[in-house]
Amino acid sequence: MSNNVITVHFGEAGWDRGTQGVLGAGSRLAESLGGELIAIVLGTASDELRAGLSDVANQVIVAEQGLTEYQPERALAALQALCDGKNAGAVLLANDTYSQEITPRLAHRLGGSSMADAQSVSFQDGDLRVERSAYGGKATSVYSMKQMPAVVWVRARAIDPPERSGVGGAIEEATPELPEPKIRIVGREEEAQEGVKLEDATIVVSGGRGLGGPEPFESVIKELSDAIGAVQGASRAACDAGWVPPNWQVGQTGKKVAPELYLAVAISGASQHLLGMGDSKVIAAINTDPDAPIFKHCSFGIVEDYKNVVPLLTEKLRSA
Repeated sequence: MSNNVITVHFGEAGWDRGTQGVLGAGSRLAESLGGELIAIVLGTASDELRAGLSDVANQVIVAEQGLTEYQPERALAALQALCDGKNAGAVLLANDTYSQEITPRLAHRLGGSSMADAQSVSFQDGDLRVERSAYGGKATSVYSMKQMPAVVWVRARAIDPPERSGVGGAIEEATPELPEPKIRIVGREEEAQEGVKLEDATIVVSGGRGLGGPEPFESVIKELSDAIGAVQGASRAACDAGWVPPNWQVGQTGKKVAPELYLAVAISGASQHLLGMGDSKVIAAINTDPDAPIFKHCSFGIVEDYKNVVPLLTEKLRSA
């Protein structure tokens, strides 16, 4: 059986929480398979990234030449060449945009099978099994991957990082042959963002339609976020209304977050929103509706108008 595990990383992400999560998933899977962990980096790898990967992986392969800018056709050609002959039972990627785009295509090129949005990947009873949410987060499905390698993108930020074991895996510079792609990206617009990215935040305070307009985001919610060092998020309804920027959206069609604390203010908790923040370690909610779905998923909840709660909470936290 193919028992090695490959994790794929993009250099521009650096040693972020997503990189650590997918490496943690790969490390534990390789251990259960009795194989080696191979980390592949496309693009420029910082010293911190190299050191972090080398501490955990048995081998680190860095392919920079011609790959510093993300081009899906070039990335696929490079990965196909670099994965060849590695005896991989699984190839794991994170839940960034690049990984989601190339996962099914890479599986086809490697002659394997693909799976998206995995909560966990494990080896049980001779099968490689993937768990993922179903029916809007109301259930969990378990899939047995029969065609190897299994190419899977995982909810990396919700997965525990690996233990820094000091393996000291060799770092190899690779220059795979990259044919001139027939399709290439000629322009890209990226959303401007300052400070910690929403996906990497330790604490997230999100507001919803129940706030009634953009003003509370700029005052009440911002003051609370500043008091506890949180990053602000929002529901789709608030983003669609133009109250906050689109890159604040948390949910199925927005950002997937997994902070230590997620505070939902005036958010009912539709299934699409829950899919974006359900992996948070602790969930707290403030809502006037005692039957709001969010209360079924939170550890702490207050049934009250946010105007009567958030300013007092902010004051108490500041004084503490």
